[in-house]
Amino acid sequence: MALVPQRADVPVTIDESKCIDGCTLCVDMCPLDSLAIDESNGKAYMHVDECWYCGPCAARCPTGAVTVNMPYLLR
Repeated sequence: MALVPQRADVPVTIDESKCIDGCTLCVDMCPLDSLAIDESNGKAYMHVDECWYCGPCAARCPTGAVTVNMPYLLR
């Protein structure tokens, strides 16, 4: 199992190996502006720990790189 280069305890994780450089679809879909693009590599990441677990960021990602880590009590 590969190590995740970003924190794994945030509500939204992004698989950098699948994330398209410069794609902003998930960032554009987030109603809380919780996602951003890292200027150094062009990949998305979660820059604040706030999330409504609404899911459009994951649904809009064309490569499946975005995962919303839904808490058990909300499922």
